[in-house]
Amino acid sequence: MKKYTYVWVSLVILVFGIIFVPKIVDRISKGTIVENDRMNVKPKEAPLAYITLNGKKKQVPAFDFINQDSIRVSNADFKGKVFVVEFFFTSCPSICPVMTENLVVLQEEFKTSENFGIASFSITPDYDTPQVLKAYAKKYGIHDKDWHLMTGDKEQVYDLANNGFNIFAAEMPDAPGGFEHSGLFALVDKEGYLRSRTDEFGNPIIYYRGAITEKKGVNEHGEKEQISALKEDIKRLLAE
Repeated sequence: MKKYTYVWVSLVILVFGIIFVPKIVDRISKGTIVENDRMNVKPKEAPLAYITLNGKKKQVPAFDFINQDSIRVSNADFKGKVFVVEFFFTSCPSICPVMTENLVVLQEEFKTSENFGIASFSITPDYDTPQVLKAYAKKYGIHDKDWHLMTGDKEQVYDLANNGFNIFAAEMPDAPGGFEHSGLFALVDKEGYLRSRTDEFGNPIIYYRGAITEKKGVNEHGEKEQISALKEDIKRLLAE
């Protein structure tokens, strides 16, 4: 009886060696011997941070302006949409063309989404009439019905930029084009709250760099582009 037991044990060992030993050797050679299904599962991404002020989640301030089609547009028109906010001017000789180029990239990336929009506010509203904005839209290929280039009362625009969104804009004669403004984009969720991803320390980045293209990657100050990150975060908010 023991003889047959030894035979069966030997047979099992032989089969194990034929089937499994080559796989183990292969995994060792590839450095994957400690992998398993549990360790291969990527942790769920944390939701995008809310921007807070005095302990309260910051919402988009109320606004009411005229767009490139001479249609009145307010913050209520963006309800239920994920949208990106910028402050620009059509005669800007420096960063605005790059910012617009990046927004056109977003326009094309989300062209099939009914829940995505862009709000562009002119900081030279006296010059940027609806007609001028319309020509600018044509020049840069802006065609999305939910991309509104807006103009209106100058004081209201600057208050919206500096106090509403805390995105700097000011008249400065020595600056290119006579105006100084931030090249930042704000991201807003469907409920009208400002959102962003966090940095390596867990703090919200708040805004996304809009004046560096994905293709360029890094600007002269060593700052990296954030349009690729913005794309990812828009997708995440659209899925919420």
